[in-house]
Amino acid sequence: MDKVECVVVGAGVIGLAIARRLAMAGREVVVIEAAEAIGTVTSSRNSEVIHAGIYYPSGSLMARMCVSGKQALYAYCRDHGIPHRNCGKMIVATSEAETGRLQAIKAHAETNGVADLQPLTGEGARQIEPALNCCAALLSPSTGIVDSHALMLAFRGDAEAAGAAFAFHAPLLHGKADGDRIEIGVGGEAPLMLECRLLINAAGLAATTVARNIDGMPLERIPPAYLAKGNYFSCNARAPFSRLIYPVPEPGGLGVHLTLDLAGQARFGPDVEWIDSIDYSVDPARAERFYPAIRRYWPTLPDGALMPSYAGIRPKIVPPAVAVQDFNIQGPRDHGVHGLINLFGIESPGLTSSLAIADYVAELAAA
Repeated sequence: MDKVECVVVGAGVIGLAIARRLAMAGREVVVIEAAEAIGTVTSSRNSEVIHAGIYYPSGSLMARMCVSGKQALYAYCRDHGIPHRNCGKMIVATSEAETGRLQAIKAHAETNGVADLQPLTGEGARQIEPALNCCAALLSPSTGIVDSHALMLAFRGDAEAAGAAFAFHAPLLHGKADGDRIEIGVGGEAPLMLECRLLINAAGLAATTVARNIDGMPLERIPPAYLAKGNYFSCNARAPFSRLIYPVPEPGGLGVHLTLDLAGQARFGPDVEWIDSIDYSVDPARAERFYPAIRRYWPTLPDGALMPSYAGIRPKIVPPAVAVQDFNIQGPRDHGVHGLINLFGIESPGLTSSLAIADYVAELAAA
C-alpha cells in the first residue's frame, strides 16, 4: 500500500487553496479529484464575486472568513497577476419602505468588520450610476469580481511548485480510520489503496457522501445534504452599470441581483429552486419572473433581453425552511477521528474565503 502524508479530496477552489497551503508549509500532499480537471463543479458555476462580508451572521465562520479572506484574496490577485476588479457594489432601495432597512444592513455589516459602506441618496446613487432607479442606496467599495479559473490555476501552480501531486478521474470510494492512519480506496482506471496521516474532505457537493464512506466517522456528526439550485440569466443588451447592483434583501435570499464579469457582461440571478438530484439545465421560461424584479432598479431593461446563462448548485446542510447556514469545518476534536478534517456546506462566500479557509484548516491540521 502506498503511503502519503496528506490527501485532499476535491480540486475545487477550496481543495486547491488547502493543498497549496499545506504543500507550502512543507507537507507531502496528494489531491484526488473525481472529475477530469480542477474546478469543474461548484467552483466553475458561481458569479465570481469577491464579497465584502455584509450579510452573514455576526461571529459566524462565514462572516469572519469572508472579511479576512477578501483582504487576502485581493492581495493574492495583485501579487500573482490574477485578473480581477475592485468594482464595488450598490445595495439599492426602490421604495421608501426598503429605504428604512438600509441603516440596519449598514449596522450589521459593521458588526462583521465591514466599516466602509457609504449611504447614498437616490440622487447621489444616480450620479454614480445614471441608469439606476432607487430611493436610496449603500455603496460597498470593497466588493469586486475575479477570474475564478485563473485563480484556481494559480493555486494549483503554487501547490505543484511546492511538491503537491494531482490525480484526476480518481474518486474516493471508501476509507477506514485505523489509529493514527486513514486507509482510503481510490477509484478510476488504475484503482489503488493509499495510507495517509491527514485526510481533508473538501469534496463540495459530495462532501457528505465522502464522509459517509469513511468507516469510523460517526454518522451523527455528518449533516444532511440539500441541493439549492440557482438559475442565472445573461443579457443581450449591454447593461449601463459599472458596479454590481443588489436589491435590498428579501426573505430567504438576496433577490435578483446584477453581477458583471470582467468583460462587462451582465448576469442576473439567482432564481433558487431546491432539487433532489444534480441538474444544471436552465428553463428559459423562468426569465419571466426576472423582468419585473430587475426593472425595479433598471427600468429600461429591454423586452426579450434575457437569455439562459448557467445554473449553480449550493451544497446546503440546512433545509429550505432554515436557508441560512454557516460553514461546518470539523476536525478530530469535533468527531473523534484522528487525522480527518471535513468541510461541509462550503457555499458562497467560499471563493472569497478560500485563503482564509485554507489557513483555518492548516491550523486544525497542526493541532
